[in-house]
Amino acid sequence: MTNQKQFDLTGKVAVVTGGNGGIGLGIAMGLAGAGANIVVAARSVEKTAQALEDIRALGVEAHSVNVDVTQEPAIQRMVTDTIDHMGRLDILVNNSGIAVRAQPEDLTAAQWDSVMDVNLRAAFLASREVYSHMVSAGGGKVINVGSMYSIFGSDWGAPYAASKGGLVQLTKSLAVAWAKDNIQVNAVLPGWIVTDLTRGIQDADPNRYDNISRRIPTGRWGEPSELAGAAVFLASAASDYVTGATLTVDGGYSVA
Repeated sequence: MTNQKQFDLTGKVAVVTGGNGGIGLGIAMGLAGAGANIVVAARSVEKTAQALEDIRALGVEAHSVNVDVTQEPAIQRMVTDTIDHMGRLDILVNNSGIAVRAQPEDLTAAQWDSVMDVNLRAAFLASREVYSHMVSAGGGKVINVGSMYSIFGSDWGAPYAASKGGLVQLTKSLAVAWAKDNIQVNAVLPGWIVTDLTRGIQDADPNRYDNISRRIPTGRWGEPSELAGAAVFLASAASDYVTGATLTVDGGYSVA
């Protein structure tokens, strides 16, 4: 019989990078619904203000940190600011991500670096930065948001796929290194989720949209809120013996 307290995050503090929209906000809302206080670390002030309002409506504390995750000092400030305002840091969700659409032969080194900096380097820096605080607290949870392109190749997004594949290997490596510290590090791999970034595909490229939809066994695209369950599981005591794992949330797309 499941003990509901296993999934209770009351009193915990979660930092979600890119937590003001799309998948990040879906995860933040899920964690808040389980009782966690939330720090939204993002760049758009307007989007963040609305996100904080939505999160606070669930009865938890919410705080924002304006952060450019490509800058190491900004990530350090994100963590110290969280500790200063919230007093602790129990859960880190590395969700920030960007993509550059181009064939590999047309990519510039700067484009490659920009994707790697946001999607992979930032996740490493943020994880490293929270480590000592989680050790002091007796443990913690790191959740890395990968992609189905963590396991597939992409002609149009080689740096995106490479960065998201690297994120899975970073997840496994941190899990091995930090198991001794009671820090569990896992990854979620979202499939085709309806967000601001993907919403236009149906109109802009209906053939592609139809091909994607036909391949999804559940017959539909996912909603950001459908990442909540996986995130709560990986953030809670329910997953204390789960580390280095990747959990696909894709309606079966990756196995079809």
